[in-house]
Amino acid sequence: MESLDISPFFSHFAALFGSLTYCLIITCNMTVLLTIALDRQLHKPMYLLLINLPINDMIGATALFPHLIHSIVSQSTSISNLACYLQALLVHLYCGGSLIILTVMAFDRYLAICRPLRYHTLMTPSNLRWIIAGMWLTDVALVGSLFLMLTRFRLCSWRLADLYCNNPSLVKLACENTTANNVYGLLITVLMQGTSMLTVLFTYGHILLTCILNRQADARSKALRTCGTHLVVFVVFELTTLFSVLSHRLSVSPFLRRSVGVSILVFPPILNPLIYGINTKEIRNKVVKAFSRKTKKFKNKTCA
Repeated sequence: MESLDISPFFSHFAALFGSLTYCLIITCNMTVLLTIALDRQLHKPMYLLLINLPINDMIGATALFPHLIHSIVSQSTSISNLACYLQALLVHLYCGGSLIILTVMAFDRYLAICRPLRYHTLMTPSNLRWIIAGMWLTDVALVGSLFLMLTRFRLCSWRLADLYCNNPSLVKLACENTTANNVYGLLITVLMQGTSMLTVLFTYGHILLTCILNRQADARSKALRTCGTHLVVFVVFELTTLFSVLSHRLSVSPFLRRSVGVSILVFPPILNPLIYGINTKEIRNKVVKAFSRKTKKFKNKTCA
């Protein structure tokens, strides 16, 4: 694995910063997850789909930070074969899961805004369970098959091109011909990225048209605010993921490739709960109310 190039003097500060960042990610995502899970008023299709995003973000952050912090403290970038494959699997499950979840959320908003009369007929609790199960099963099937193909190779080296284990870096270490893996990996990338992009373009094109034609200013403003938030999250993740994938096939600066690769596992897990928590009125109000209640109880105990 690539050296971190952190001097021993700064290693403890870097480890502390990494630990605080990881704690922030877990805290923010658990806050959104528990707020939705524990409040029955939020058990609506939009929020029950959203709850999958913090779960997925915590998978991505957990794939990176524990080993990264250990590497900084120990000044060693070595990793066992099993741990490397597990890390790579979690990284790709996170990336694939993010695309699938954001795509399904976009389609949910399309149904709610453009097909409101059919929305509750289509998004029943039973259908919603099947949709959520389908999201995760699709992710596991596509990514799992990719790594099953990878395990048949004997690796000639363990010096990875990135700061964490991933499929493109592992494929480069294989001794045998990896054409089939490269083609299949590219097909999965095109399938997931293309499907996500086309779905989002279709849904948000219709949503924008519906909002323009809607004469109710409040409804139009709410729809644009909700969908604008979702679109920003999707575009940022789509661009960084696409660049990270293509950087292994193009002549790109190794520093730039590693920086963008790490940013995929750092910034979305931090920004997603903050963006959805702050911008979604219902979640924001529930979090503020719960925090105020806890603060009041703490003050009462202190005074007593």
